[in-house]
Amino acid sequence: MVIFTVSVQHAALNNGQFDYSSWMPYGSGLLHKPAPTTKGQSSMTTLLETLPNIGETVKFAGMLWVLFHKYTDVVLLGQYPEERFDEPTPKQMIKEFQAELSYLSEEITARNSRLEVPYTYLNPTEIENSVTI
Repeated sequence: MVIFTVSVQHAALNNGQFDYSSWMPYGSGLLHKPAPTTKGQSSMTTLLETLPNIGETVKFAGMLWVLFHKYTDVVLLGQYPEERFDEPTPKQMIKEFQAELSYLSEEITARNSRLEVPYTYLNPTEIENSVTI
């Protein structure tokens, strides 16, 4: 459960943050007024008073960029550069796990090739071994 939480679940929540939340009307983390509760009661003035100003938007987008940005020393799911296992059984399990990840990646890539907007966030080639912020 811990491995899933710090790898796949984290990727599911984190990898799309910048793409979907950096457009301020869609994913604003800061509103100056409550959202309207009655349909048709808003105007452009109300909308502009509710959304953050340019400076706040830039700061929020910058924060999202830091959270989204991949580090240069990224270790992807299924990669174990430390080589901590010498026994044949764990080495075989790792090899099988890597083969399954490779198969899943190929399937996701094939499916995404047919989509107008591909969903790449849970492709094993995009999932880190752990949380790296």
